Amino acid sequence: MYAIIETGGKQYKVQEGDVILVEKLDAQPGETVTFDRVLFVAKDGEVKAGNPTVSGATVVGNVVEHGKGRKIIVFKYKPKKNYHRKQGHRQPYTKVRIEKINA
Repeated sequence: MYAIIETGGKQYKVQEGDVILVEKLDAQPGETVTFDRVLFVAKDGEVKAGNPTVSGATVVGNVVEHGKGRKIIVFKYKPKKNYHRKQGHRQPYTKVRIEKINA
């Protein structure tokens, strides 16, 4: 059984027991989060596709930890104009373990 959920403007294919990295959520480690934007559910060959979401379907997860992704460098440069700017960025994320898919 698997589901496709949407959170943080991105879509994730999840199964029970999966650990996914999503955009930072406002929840503490150990808390339970519920994703109600379920776009698709497949179970034993039977599929339910939402329009845009599957009504009554939820995915329950447990927050494992918060963290930051690897650093990327943003470098802006204009030739012959003595203009260059260097900036680093680390995107925050939340690690979530999927506990149950309710369909």
